Amino acid sequence: MGAQDRRRAQEVADKAVEKSIAISKDERSMSVSTEGKRREGGLAEGGRVVFHALLIALVIRTLLFQPFNIPSGSMKATLLIGDYLFVSKYSYGYSHYSLPLSPPLFPGRVFGSMPERGDVVVFRLPKDDSTDYIKRVIGLPGDRIKMVDGLLHINGVAVKRERVDDFIDDENGNSERVRRWRETLPNGVTYQSLDLQDNGFLDNTQEYLVPPGHYFMMGDNRDNSTDSRVLSAVGYVPFENLVGKAQIIFFSIGDGEPAWHIWSWPRSVRWSRLFTMVR
Repeated sequence: MGAQDRRRAQEVADKAVEKSIAISKDERSMSVSTEGKRREGGLAEGGRVVFHALLIALVIRTLLFQPFNIPSGSMKATLLIGDYLFVSKYSYGYSHYSLPLSPPLFPGRVFGSMPERGDVVVFRLPKDDSTDYIKRVIGLPGDRIKMVDGLLHINGVAVKRERVDDFIDDENGNSERVRRWRETLPNGVTYQSLDLQDNGFLDNTQEYLVPPGHYFMMGDNRDNSTDSRVLSAVGYVPFENLVGKAQIIFFSIGDGEPAWHIWSWPRSVRWSRLFTMVR
């Protein structure tokens, strides 16, 4: 092979190497670009998933169910401090109180359905509509409600009441026996009420006439409930203020423990109350 032939062969080899290097650079560039697009696509997809999850949660909370927890003993023994429950938002239709932050977008209710006597209801306090209360519907519009010696009267007739086993109240670490009664409302709804003391502050009241479009609410723990019997604090509850109907207890924890104290669950969770219906 002559010198000229060798030079030509070397030129061909050099060009092949240069071409190979260029291809390699293009491949690396394409790899980096593809990896960047894949990373950006993953972040966008993750953002979409989070957004859709939040949107679904917002729709469920606004239109279907909202969780609440019980901070006081006014509904013992039906509901205990530390009960967590779901309230159905659709049961009575929707008012602006059904919306997050309760913006006053519209008056009254849409798709409204009247509560029944005996329903356990979450409502916004008429005197302070930033506060949620939970009580039992006792009086309907036009009803006359009165307490006489601790006995509930509706439209001049005493509610049927029978004595049952005492309720053992151990919320404060001390077991206390409290008189318990089974009451039956005129529409047949039956529930239990507590009687802490004779001649309690609200055992004898005036007669209340429930205005149109309003409801009379009472706690089952009759001597330890600020409810519609106290006109200056609660009074008659407008239909618009109803948030929803208490349906099911999905969690319950005692001993004053926060729900997030997972390590205390074995001893403090009231396992028998989980997934029980509110009556």
